Amino acid sequence: MDTSEKLFEQAQKVMPGGVNSPVRAYRAVGMTPRFIQSAKGAYITDVDGVQYIDYVGSWGPMILGHANPQVLRAVEQTMKNGLSFGAPTERETDLANLVVSMVPNIEMVRMVNSGTEAVMSAVRVARGATGKDKIIKFEGCYHGHSDAMLVKAGSGALTGGRPDSAGVPAAVAGDTLTATYNDLDSVERLLQANKGQVAAVIVEPVAANMGVVPPAQGFLEGLRALCDEYHALLIFDEVITGFRLARGGAQEYFGVKADLVTFGKIIGGGMPVGAFAGSRELMEQVAPTGPIYQAGTLSGNPVAMAAGITQLTYLNDHPEVYTKIEANTTWLADQLRALEDKYHAGTTVNQIGSLLSVFFTEQPVTNFAGAKSSDVARYAEYFRHMLAQKIYLAPAQFEAMFVGNAHTQADLDATAAAAEKTLAAMANA
Repeated sequence: MDTSEKLFEQAQKVMPGGVNSPVRAYRAVGMTPRFIQSAKGAYITDVDGVQYIDYVGSWGPMILGHANPQVLRAVEQTMKNGLSFGAPTERETDLANLVVSMVPNIEMVRMVNSGTEAVMSAVRVARGATGKDKIIKFEGCYHGHSDAMLVKAGSGALTGGRPDSAGVPAAVAGDTLTATYNDLDSVERLLQANKGQVAAVIVEPVAANMGVVPPAQGFLEGLRALCDEYHALLIFDEVITGFRLARGGAQEYFGVKADLVTFGKIIGGGMPVGAFAGSRELMEQVAPTGPIYQAGTLSGNPVAMAAGITQLTYLNDHPEVYTKIEANTTWLADQLRALEDKYHAGTTVNQIGSLLSVFFTEQPVTNFAGAKSSDVARYAEYFRHMLAQKIYLAPAQFEAMFVGNAHTQADLDATAAAAEKTLAAMANA
């Protein structure tokens, strides 16, 4: 029994499933989770001293790599003055100004503590501003674990085989309508059937919680047009795509305007943080200037603000980061597609920007139904082989690979070689 197995035994006695977030439990891949001791750059090291090339990156925010020296210095300097005040600090304004300067179509920002909280708050703003109750989301898209969003959700809810959740009241779920990703007709049917009742359409502009599923040509533009026609707000959930696809996120990358945008921990350099943002007209309806209540004792935590300012400033000043990581991810995706052709592995590779997924299905994956056609047992086999070769992937089929600025060509070469060895072994099994 290795150290991770011993620690997992202890953890299961005091935490549900031995973890604080379900996807970490490794149940989908039939293993004991690796307990992590440290991370640096593109590498993560477990408690037994085994070092892996990491493509999880704390689920996205480590775009500059783990333990980035500039971010660490900012955190160390800030924490010497205290960890939390529950009072305003200048850094909150500095980070908000930075976000507004980088992201198109927003004028004001409210900091929160997680992507879940950001989405929950943005939905409340949409309902409060429009006076309507219903929300349209997309099957397989994950927007955090607030009640209204745990309807046909992706990410950990999908991985566990339960895309809904016990404990969500039927009355709450009844105001959440579900459309098919990349299918504008399914959205318009819901808008017509619920005319005058839909406050907002919320979407991951790149679906990345059922694996990576890019938007079809015209899909996001079509959502914008439908929302305008039916007087609903368009919410982009950019917890994953924000500051990762481009400095201005999906709105910049695709040239489509959202009314409200949500962000996650990438704006805090990996610290627990999130935010929602929009026009001055919408955001000034949030308390204390308006009737829509939202609050958080730790919102705008000074340490998280310092980390976020440092990371976003670097990304803002170095646009070449995006060129590099997209080129590297495209190269890796091409290698994986070539391996499919060589070994007839039954895979489909989706990639956009620095996001990548290998689905174990031969059919195109353009929506939730396509993602669900994946052979999760084969993905689990693939995961185990890759982990044995020191490649650290998400322990579930329905998650993304995140390529970051710290990944070198040598890392990519090693990953492609490991994938070839893995798929060759699976083909001969």
